[in-house]
Amino acid sequence: MNLSNISSAAFRSLAVAGLLTAGAAFAQGTQAPAGSAAVEVRDAWVRRSVPGQSGTGAFMKLKAPAATRLVGVSTPVAGVAEVHEMKMEGDTMKMRALSQGLELPAGQTVELKPGGYHLMLMDLKQPVSAGASVPLTLRFVDAKGVASEQKLQVPVMAIAPGGAPAGGEHQHPHKH
Repeated sequence: MNLSNISSAAFRSLAVAGLLTAGAAFAQGTQAPAGSAAVEVRDAWVRRSVPGQSGTGAFMKLKAPAATRLVGVSTPVAGVAEVHEMKMEGDTMKMRALSQGLELPAGQTVELKPGGYHLMLMDLKQPVSAGASVPLTLRFVDAKGVASEQKLQVPVMAIAPGGAPAGGEHQHPHKH
């Protein structure tokens, strides 16, 4: 586009449209670098904690337009935040941090859910109560090595979407 041929009023209209578009991206919590598309985040929630509980989980559905890896998470409400996996090994449920991050295949939804992949928020600075929201920053690296991040405000729930209990109760043996 040749900007020298645009009238002052048209230029102001384009600038306002650009600011509105940037505002919409910020409202969705997106901070992708120029030329890359943001990872779609849906149905995000954080499990409420109770007094004395030092950790909780965050869950969501992620869909990347191109091969991407979720490599980290941070939040001011926890001293440590990590990408984790829970899986059965024999008759024991084990949880571990994914040191290489979580692969997000292009165009496929990857669900972070209780009992599977999730974000573990540890060393909570205070209990997180139902009805509050938790700021999370997700860090991604695409197949070309380009890093990006998305800032989210995630609701804290006592009941998971769909009605499953969201409390800290465990119904299975596990090792950390």
